[in-house]
Amino acid sequence: MDSQTTYNYKVVRQFTVMTVVWGIVGMSVGVFIAAELVWPQLSMDLPWLHFGRLRPLHTNAVIFAFGGSALFATSYYVVQRTCQARLFSDGLAAFTFWGWTLVIVLAAISFPLGITSSKEYAELEWPIDILITVVWVSYAIVFFGTIMRRKVKHIYVANWFYGAYILTIAVLHVVNSAAIPVSLTKSYSVYPGAIDAMVQWWYGHNAVGFFLTAGFLGMMYYFVPKQAGRPVYSYRLSVVHFWALISTYMWAGPHHLHYTALPVWAQSVGVVFSLILLAPSWGGMTNGIMTLSGAWHKLRTDPILKFLIVSLSFYGMSTFEGPMMAIKTVNALSHYTDWTIGHVHSGALGWVAMVSIGSVYFLIPKLFSREQMYSVKLIDWHFWMATIGVVLYIVAMWISGVMQGLMWRAVNEDGTLTYSFVESLEAMYPFYFIRFMGGALFLCGMLVMAYNVVKTLSGARPVDAPVPQTA
Repeated sequence: MDSQTTYNYKVVRQFTVMTVVWGIVGMSVGVFIAAELVWPQLSMDLPWLHFGRLRPLHTNAVIFAFGGSALFATSYYVVQRTCQARLFSDGLAAFTFWGWTLVIVLAAISFPLGITSSKEYAELEWPIDILITVVWVSYAIVFFGTIMRRKVKHIYVANWFYGAYILTIAVLHVVNSAAIPVSLTKSYSVYPGAIDAMVQWWYGHNAVGFFLTAGFLGMMYYFVPKQAGRPVYSYRLSVVHFWALISTYMWAGPHHLHYTALPVWAQSVGVVFSLILLAPSWGGMTNGIMTLSGAWHKLRTDPILKFLIVSLSFYGMSTFEGPMMAIKTVNALSHYTDWTIGHVHSGALGWVAMVSIGSVYFLIPKLFSREQMYSVKLIDWHFWMATIGVVLYIVAMWISGVMQGLMWRAVNEDGTLTYSFVESLEAMYPFYFIRFMGGALFLCGMLVMAYNVVKTLSGARPVDAPVPQTA
């Protein structure tokens, strides 16, 4: 079939398969460093196995390799299907895959070697940052070029979320990564002191807000209705959700900098916008879950739908917890504790990973001409392993975090500290083991997924669906 009359599924297939691969890689590193906190001797005193070097490798691999591949795959699939048009440029689309893969490989080499800018979620040094910029501009050209070529007048809401994430991440990356190179592997931020902290968390929280929220909401607005076989509960609410979310998320970053040198008014702005964010976040969650109206019975037999709907429940929980932790009195207890780690992972594993997994299970059969996945039963097993793993992880971190905060704040009648820091470490120790077990269970679920995907692809024939021809 002529390439001009079919969708470009090749790049979608590449990113979809790599989503599973990078998920296993990133989560394996996460489980290893969680184990290091229980058994410190695992590092064997080797610098490249040190927690401080592997932790950014874990965060970048899970967010940008696993999550990024899922976003590339689904956005390329959704924009073609909803616009009824082939991708704007096959060559640029292929470049985004190989360019992004190169970025990930360079990260895997540079972080263990200690080459880092030390900026949270933006640790890569300046030459790799330039490569990211080139890849991202190419991505934007492919995505928005496809929208310009659309054969339908309407732009479906999922594409608004994908589009917002692509544009915002571009601005965030370029501004936050502005640096003065002093060598090929070292640079210094152009911003001084507190301004650097403010720019970093303007970037850092919006990496959460747009990379890990807006992009995956685009995923939710396409794959939940498709898998449920129902229209979006309220299309009007989805549009309100979009504009409310993107106009408020941008200003929440200062809540990461309470009780620091950042001006109090800036901290307060972060609190206010964090609390406002609760409304659009829960509006979107409600819209996604209520899409199952009239199809609730499908949850009994459809494990893909379980992944998608439970991910929305975690999204709602995380976006309630975040604004609460932004309140200064709560933050005084939670800041610098494991509670924050629990919050991050309820969003990263419960929301981002589970909606990605559900979407990948939806895509694989369609991209490789299969009726369904090799084993629906294994998807069900994966669902329960993932759900129990997340719950073990986040509950352990919540208990550990609140306990930490209370122990650090406890004082005797004479004003001296009740507990030493070492005593708080000893109290946290059992919960670190539970966290390790939860992460390991989630990783085992990913291995089950990999087996299911391999068996599904065995003997399968890649297929590109035809683009509907309009008169």
